[in-house]
Amino acid sequence: MATEAAPEWLDKGDNAWQLAAATLVGLQSVPGLVILYGSIVKKKWAVNSAFMALYAFAATFVCWCLWAFRMSFGDRLLPFVGRPDLAALGQDFLTQQGFAGAYPAATLLFFQFVFAAITLILVAGSLLGRVNFRAWMLFVPLWLTFSYTIGAFSLWSSNGFLFKAGVMDFAGGYVIHLSSGIAGFTAAYWVGPRTAKDRESFPPNNILLTLAGAGLLWMGWTGFNGGAPYAANIDASLAVVNTHFCTATSLLVWLCLDCFVFGRPSVIGAVQGMITGLVCITPAAGLVQGWAAMLMGVVSGSVPWCTMMVLHKRSRFLKRVDDTLAVLHTHGVAGSLGGILTGVLAEPRLSRLFFGDDPRYVGLVYALKDGRAAAGLRQVGVQLAGIAFVVALNVAVTSAVCLVVGLLVPLRLSEEQLAAGDDAIHGEDAYAVWGDGETYEQSVHGNHSYPMTSNPMASKADEMI
Repeated sequence: MATEAAPEWLDKGDNAWQLAAATLVGLQSVPGLVILYGSIVKKKWAVNSAFMALYAFAATFVCWCLWAFRMSFGDRLLPFVGRPDLAALGQDFLTQQGFAGAYPAATLLFFQFVFAAITLILVAGSLLGRVNFRAWMLFVPLWLTFSYTIGAFSLWSSNGFLFKAGVMDFAGGYVIHLSSGIAGFTAAYWVGPRTAKDRESFPPNNILLTLAGAGLLWMGWTGFNGGAPYAANIDASLAVVNTHFCTATSLLVWLCLDCFVFGRPSVIGAVQGMITGLVCITPAAGLVQGWAAMLMGVVSGSVPWCTMMVLHKRSRFLKRVDDTLAVLHTHGVAGSLGGILTGVLAEPRLSRLFFGDDPRYVGLVYALKDGRAAAGLRQVGVQLAGIAFVVALNVAVTSAVCLVVGLLVPLRLSEEQLAAGDDAIHGEDAYAVWGDGETYEQSVHGNHSYPMTSNPMASKADEMI
């Protein structure tokens, strides 16, 4: 029976799944990417890299509740952005039915927040090892406000001009991955490179933890793509299966290329192949058949490998920009491939499950089969137009944000800070290796060691021992 806490319009199953999916996506960031970033970099950058992810998660949530959610999914202000307001702070708005799904707006606010947060954290992957943390603190709210909200509204809001044009982005291939790849690369250009020593040698400090973070990222994608239909329906199930099918295929293709070209399998390479597979399937997860998902995995495991391992090393411009974790390739290139392949391989019946009964949403392969070549070519053209818009938006806005932040604080750390890393920036080290719970006896800045615990019970226990 309907109650005040469970009105007639509320579907408890859908609400439970949506909250679970949002939590899975949140776990991709915290602790997933916190662990991955903290372990895949040099030891001296472990704390800083992990903390950049944690800060972005927290700062994004505050900004999301205050204004960014309504700018992304609220009332239309312009064809590409919503009207900011404080509605998300009131119970009247949060407890009413949301813009999609049979559950309250509070569920949608949380679900869409975790996508916004992981986008900023992905951008951070291009800047690890040299960006000024204070600059990052300013960059996050500015980029969220002037870039992410525009992309989300344009592509995902029913009032957005690209949504109305028919661009297919099932779960964020454009809004999240292409955006973060382009924004990260652009920001890396303005911030500048790491030290020459770090660019030459930047070994992971803990590959096992890198695998743990990567595992959280992979499994969390069940909620990433499985939550996109806004319901616990058959399209959600299909999206989950296609996600893992494409990802596993992509990882294996990347692994085989590493073995064939370099003569040995690489754990980091396998993680890169996993990520490109996850990214590539995202805009198509619930729109394509299983064989198409596998084909996308072959493409995502090979093309980004070639752009990263071959094209990047031959391009003077690409080598000049220090994209620490190659986010341009793993997210920008893979996201673009996913968007294009969605326009080619989207199956009409599956598209109806997600978009409703609209004949525009058809992949080129099926359009040619049904004698509707013009519709298929139009869809591919629309997908390409969406890519062009996201690229232009993020190059322009990210450049503007970096220039503004650069006027307030330095974008890049000082040479002394770059040489020292975590100890200079945070006064903390990732591992206590020189004593029983203590850091170095003497840091590069002349500071004496600091006890790693202030627990008086622990100190008393030591005395008793």
